[in-house]
Amino acid sequence: MRVVLLGTAAGGGIPRWNCACPRCAAARDGKLPARAPECAAVTGNSRDWWLLNASPDIRVQLTAAPALWPRARRTPVRGVLLTDAEPDHVAGLAVLRETPGLKTYAAPPVLTALTPARVALHRHAPWEWADSLAEGGFVLAGGLVVTAHPMAGEAPAYVPAKASDDRWVTAYRIEDLATGGVLVYAPRVGAWTPVLDDLIETADCVVLDGTHFATDASARDGRHLSVSGSAGSLAALTRHPHARRIYTHLADTNPLLDPASAACARVAEAGVEVLPDGAGFVL
Repeated sequence: MRVVLLGTAAGGGIPRWNCACPRCAAARDGKLPARAPECAAVTGNSRDWWLLNASPDIRVQLTAAPALWPRARRTPVRGVLLTDAEPDHVAGLAVLRETPGLKTYAAPPVLTALTPARVALHRHAPWEWADSLAEGGFVLAGGLVVTAHPMAGEAPAYVPAKASDDRWVTAYRIEDLATGGVLVYAPRVGAWTPVLDDLIETADCVVLDGTHFATDASARDGRHLSVSGSAGSLAALTRHPHARRIYTHLADTNPLLDPASAACARVAEAGVEVLPDGAGFVL
């Protein structure tokens, strides 16, 4: 399985267009790496690629990844696996609208929330939409077997009726049938659960929500588990030294954006990585 991290920032990317905070300013000045909104791509055969979320910058992200360039006017992108219905994860679907036959997987409440967008997209090109939480999981072209697992999370702000549902946010376990390599992709985690422990225990690599470093920032946000603190994700990840561990979805308040920061040194000492946009690896 090949994995490419197309984007590693939280909503708006780094620098954010409307922000003059020190880290956004440093990114504009070239002193810190710029980052696009979180999104990744996976393949089991280097021919059939699947996107993990579709950010608003997906055109630029795909252009920067030669492995995903079209050949003979045909894109290698076969579809999208959505972790939730947040705008920064679904807005890129509109960019993909002119390609017929794409298949998009999402949890039932996400599919319902996207009904107006699905109708509009169908007028451009017919797509197939599927329940990512279907019993038994699903198989992707290229030899990948996927199961989706609910993570505690809220509905996006644009959803008018926010009925209680524990399926708004999901993590994906992706296994390569040929190599046995397993990726867990969980860019949004509101709380650490035994389910997440079990998933990572079976994984060779986990790409995990690193939105906020400090506990107070996570408390204000209410939707992302902090990296630091006794109940933070870094402490939990120390229980899984066998797996490659990577943070993604970094917010502009996060000191992990600065490779020279004490926060980065602390995370690296624990064996967890913060990779740049465009980084790729094989499982």
